Amino acid sequence: MNTSEVAKLLGVSTSTIQRWVKQLDLPMERNERGHYHFTSKDIDILKGIHEQLQSGTLIQEIAPVKEKKSSRKGTVKSVEKDETIEKLMEKVSKLEIGLHAKADSVASYQLLQHRREIEELQQQITGLTQKVELLQTEIIELKKSSHLEKPLVLDNGKVKRKKKNFVSSLFGF
Repeated sequence: MNTSEVAKLLGVSTSTIQRWVKQLDLPMERNERGHYHFTSKDIDILKGIHEQLQSGTLIQEIAPVKEKKSSRKGTVKSVEKDETIEKLMEKVSKLEIGLHAKADSVASYQLLQHRREIEELQQQITGLTQKVELLQTEIIELKKSSHLEKPLVLDNGKVKRKKKNFVSSLFGF
């Protein structure tokens, strides 16, 4: 049975079953995908744990099952040191060294390029600063010369005219 089937059987959630297995270090088998696979003996153990918890026993007080199941055994091919593997390892290390050297050269090239761009920007800033200073001096000179050229005007620059009344304007007096 899988975890969800056992959880339905016991009336608990699948995460509860997984938590019990992990906290109590229960010897449960797993399939090739890493999912738990429960046998009837495993289900009996889980039922016992469930009953103990229902009767008020804390999970820390439940004695873990010490019996470990035998792990799956398979054949593992022994890797013999072969000349081809050694050659491949040498090539890989040479490629890594070359890759690091290339990365270093690219980084240094980029730093030089950025330095040139920064220097160009600094030259533009100094040129603009000089132009702004020149414009400020010209504005100051224009303000000084404009005060001297204006004629003196009385009454805030307004000329007083004699007002004609309506009748005299009609007859042209």
